[in-house]
Amino acid sequence: MAQHNDLGNLGEQLAKDYLLEKGYSILETNWRYLKAEIDIIAQKGNFLAIVEVKTRTSAFFGNPEEFITKAKIKLLITAADYYVQKHNLDLEVRFDVIAIVKNAKQTDIKHIPEAFLAFE
Repeated sequence: MAQHNDLGNLGEQLAKDYLLEKGYSILETNWRYLKAEIDIIAQKGNFLAIVEVKTRTSAFFGNPEEFITKAKIKLLITAADYYVQKHNLDLEVRFDVIAIVKNAKQTDIKHIPEAFLAFE
């Protein structure tokens, strides 16, 4: 497996652990619909969190969350809409980002609730 895949998998595990520690229930991981993949679908109370995880070894070229494109956001919204309808959920949907910088010297985890509001 490529090194970037290992880093991505590690980042997703760190994000799941983080969410569990914060009282979220993990409903799905790596859930796919058409061309979209939702890294984590989690629930806390009446909120359904659609979580995009971005992991980098350094923030030298920019923070991890800065690498989410508008096209990716559109795909996530479409997938989340389908998921909610398929499961007939009556929850408020929120799009979060968990940005991780992980290397030998540091592990920084930043949770950005309602992250896509900043992209509008």
